Amino acid sequence: MEIGSFIEMEFPRQNEYYSGPGIARLNSGRAGIFHAARVLECSTVFLPFYQCDTVRDFLVRKEIGVRYYSIDEKFNPLIQKIPTDSAIVIANYFGIMGQSRLENLSSRYKNVIIDNSQAFFSKPLSDCISVYSARKFIGVPDGAYVIGTGTVTQLEEYEQDISSDTSLFLLQRIEYGCAGKSYEAKLLNEQRINNSDIKKMSKLTRAILDGTNYDLIKKKRRENFDIACNLFGGINKINPRMYYDEDCIPMVYPLVVENDDLLAKLLANKIYQGHWWSYLLESLPEDSYEYWLSKYIIPVTIDQRYDKAELDFTAKIIYEFLDGIK
Repeated sequence: MEIGSFIEMEFPRQNEYYSGPGIARLNSGRAGIFHAARVLECSTVFLPFYQCDTVRDFLVRKEIGVRYYSIDEKFNPLIQKIPTDSAIVIANYFGIMGQSRLENLSSRYKNVIIDNSQAFFSKPLSDCISVYSARKFIGVPDGAYVIGTGTVTQLEEYEQDISSDTSLFLLQRIEYGCAGKSYEAKLLNEQRINNSDIKKMSKLTRAILDGTNYDLIKKKRRENFDIACNLFGGINKINPRMYYDEDCIPMVYPLVVENDDLLAKLLANKIYQGHWWSYLLESLPEDSYEYWLSKYIIPVTIDQRYDKAELDFTAKIIYEFLDGIK
């Protein structure tokens, strides 16, 4: 117990979105997928090609076998079955896959890990292990939840993460914006996570998560997603509402425009987007769906910091650019 001395930052309490028994709190989503494989006693994990390579790298580092499967243009896994001693990761892409969709996909396999890194608010499925990443939805330096049968086992083997040493970027973002020294500080935190072993969620992250207004986040993201659908539906090469339902809280609006120069135009106007997982352009055939997505998708920001004005400005830049190349 400590009494007195200086006053620390304070956050509201008892707001944590996932609480109660049966929940493992870890330091990252990739660590959460590894932990899920341990709980399922699986030595091999089937990953979709279209996924961040940090998941693959972490599993390989932890001596978990990795195999891959492709997806089609409707995001269906192109794999019929997996060995009984393996697990399969099914990604809830962009946070726009509804519950019935996930239930349908998961029913086809045994030992299913739902990767909800892009879908923080998606409800856990009873017969699967669900993994959530907090950093994609809330301003925290680390943090993941793993929910499902047996997920609280083996936690005593993991050290407690400490994130305050590399969390300055969260404060600098407020005063300096997202470029320059705040971005450099963020990269230091990313490097810490990349080099880290599986650990329990840091106390700092849990304090922030415990004081977060989740109702506001859900409301704003759904409103902004609807605005984006109206703004970009006429030019988008994919349909983000394909599996969308009233419970979906999207991470981003996935916009696919077949132009190599659009992203540079957005960056030039301080609209900081980026293609996801461009490493796939060097490892997959050009006629694969994953190659096409990696080359052209722009994950338009729709999070709780923004309103219609920011999305209108983004649309203005995009349409001016497209009109200029006709």
